[in-house]
Amino acid sequence: MVRILLVKTLLAVLVATAAVSAQTVSLQDNALQDWTRLKDTMMKIADAMPEDKFSFRATPAERTWGEQILHVAEANVVQMGRLGAKAAAPPYNMKATAKAEIMKTLADPFDFGTAALKEQTDQTMTAQAATTRFDRFMGPSTRARVVYYVIGHTWDIYGQMVVYLRLNGITPPASQRY
Repeated sequence: MVRILLVKTLLAVLVATAAVSAQTVSLQDNALQDWTRLKDTMMKIADAMPEDKFSFRATPAERTWGEQILHVAEANVVQMGRLGAKAAAPPYNMKATAKAEIMKTLADPFDFGTAALKEQTDQTMTAQAATTRFDRFMGPSTRARVVYYVIGHTWDIYGQMVVYLRLNGITPPASQRY
């Protein structure tokens, strides 16, 4: 009886392992998940700064808080636009100063990127991105590389934004312990 139970258990484990290994991983789905999580993270950190501090800059040579957010928005529109999606790129105002307008300007390009990613397949993600302008940072690239380039760029700016918050005595949302 114990032997039969052991064999049944072993078979169940093997079947479960085979089922998990049979699942396919989707490049498009992974990119969409990462993009969606990044939007949530960026919206939280952008909102953490009070509106009266949106003109704060760490040093005179650096961008203001608001300009950092607008820089991310513009980069997201430009780079995600290289995917060649049918979704229309949102307009953006690089001179915005009001918190509400800047927050919307940040959200809209993420939504554009989401729409562009939903139009992709694993096959199109590995195809060369549409070339609408010379990109001195990347050159010819697959759509997947474009997506992860802009995600990396956004995380770079996120790191700078963490410093801006801390210089203002604010704990970044991702570091808060509840």
